[in-house]
Amino acid sequence: MQSKASTVDQYLAALPPDRRDAINAVRKVILKNLPDGFEEVMQYGMISYVVPFKLFPAGYHCDPSQPLCFAGLASQKNHIAIYLMTVYGHKETEEWFVKAYKTSGKKLDMGKSCVRFKKLEDLPLDVIGQAIARVPVDKYIQAYLQSREKAKK
Repeated sequence: MQSKASTVDQYLAALPPDRRDAINAVRKVILKNLPDGFEEVMQYGMISYVVPFKLFPAGYHCDPSQPLCFAGLASQKNHIAIYLMTVYGHKETEEWFVKAYKTSGKKLDMGKSCVRFKKLEDLPLDVIGQAIARVPVDKYIQAYLQSREKAKK
């Protein structure tokens, strides 16, 4: 469900208490582990962690009016989702993530970049924190630019 909230506080206030508590717990882990340079914003109706225009003025190639997204956090109709662009865009990181998640004993429900869960207890917060901390902003921009070059060929 895409929110019309323009701030993170508005987004959180509109959530039912159980969802708000879960989102806040994940958000706390993300913010604790978020490398310098990324910013928390509302984007695409969810809480997003982006490369700000001051660091990457070109923005996202599909919509240059949007900053380049690094991660997202959203309350969807039937689950809560964390969107991890580095897991989707980088084979080595994806392999590490899947292995670390399974090692935690939790069941992984994942699409390309989307990790879905229904209850906070279903999510290994330490693995999420490590996935966020794993890629500094400069390396993320570099990997993004390399992926765009590959796509052009």
